Amino acid sequence: MLDLLSCAPGFRIFRLFRIWRAVRIIRRLGGPKMLRDVRSEIAAGTVYLVVFLLTVVLEVAGLLELRFEENAPGANIKTAGDALWWGYVTATTVGYGDQYPVTTGGRLVGYVMLTCGVALFATFSGFLANTFLSKRTPKPTAPTEGDLVSALDNMERLLAEQQEATDRLRAGLAELQASKSS
Repeated sequence: MLDLLSCAPGFRIFRLFRIWRAVRIIRRLGGPKMLRDVRSEIAAGTVYLVVFLLTVVLEVAGLLELRFEENAPGANIKTAGDALWWGYVTATTVGYGDQYPVTTGGRLVGYVMLTCGVALFATFSGFLANTFLSKRTPKPTAPTEGDLVSALDNMERLLAEQQEATDRLRAGLAELQASKSS
């Protein structure tokens, strides 16, 4: 019902329910788990951060580019799709040339997009390469009951050996003291 109200054109205030719904969906799909992963594993957290920043840079640069270019004479970036396409092609340094800024503001956004986009894509590519090329170390498995029994047996044997060595030392020390007093 709240979703329906948030879509109604006359009730703009109900659009806030879209945010509430998005938060519920993120929680259901594992948002808190992702945050725990970010805190516990720095590398995974950095990958999440790079992907997030890349998305934000693409969106913001696309919106700014569209703002500067949509009514400019001779501009070929006229829709949001054109702006996102331009941003992605620019950030990946492919540069097809089918979309390009013609205004000064659009070119300034292009400079920022090139700098940030290339850095973020390079970082992301480095993480991917590291993932594919690094050797996997097997995660330690939980010990089984047999492993625990074996470990306890070894500990009992070591304690018995230690007790025997302590007894021999005490006997030797007692002999030394007896020979010293006589």
